Amino acid sequence: MSTANAGLAKKLGYTNIRVFLDGEPAWSKAGHPVYASNTFVREGNIVLLDLRANGSPVKGRIPRAVSVPYDGLDDRLDDIPRNAPVVIYSDKASEVMSAYEELRDEGFKQVSLVKGNYKGWAAAGEPTVKGPIFSNEIKWVRKLGKGEVSVADFRKAVAGELPNIYVIDARTKDEIAEYGAFKNTVNIPLDEIPKKLSSIPKSLLSNQISS
Repeated sequence: MSTANAGLAKKLGYTNIRVFLDGEPAWSKAGHPVYASNTFVREGNIVLLDLRANGSPVKGRIPRAVSVPYDGLDDRLDDIPRNAPVVIYSDKASEVMSAYEELRDEGFKQVSLVKGNYKGWAAAGEPTVKGPIFSNEIKWVRKLGKGEVSVADFRKAVAGELPNIYVIDARTKDEIAEYGAFKNTVNIPLDEIPKKLSSIPKSLLSNQISS
């Protein structure tokens, strides 16, 4: 919970509120699991892995899940896109936690678990499928989030190929000095943007690309 959300909770009448300021990265680094919401499992742009063996996925599995038995996970690591959110489940708590830790150790930063594993999912009345598995290929394509632009469009913008685009480089001066600057950009560090909105042409406020 952020401090802003804590303030909102207080306004709603909650009195015993605590905030974990270090956030999810520190929580995960300490070895604590993160659980995906059922909505995220159903609708998110994720790689969903079913770690169960012995034919269990054929008898029933979560839609979109790819069957990767835990014992064969090591052999499939290179098939999993490194920047994809990965959600895993099994029928053994120790197995899924071991896989969670392994994926984190291997550099996968967005790893979460299905609450209650497969049994918990089914008990919650969530959809399941059963029957033969015709492919265990892992397919994932990154989708742009709200307000994001593609790498191709960003390159065009900094090359000056897109008209009426005002590109803000929101890094600090030290970061720019270390990693280099982009052409055709204006450097306004992120924490200074609210103070300098007046310097941004109002006609371009809806056409900004922030690096």
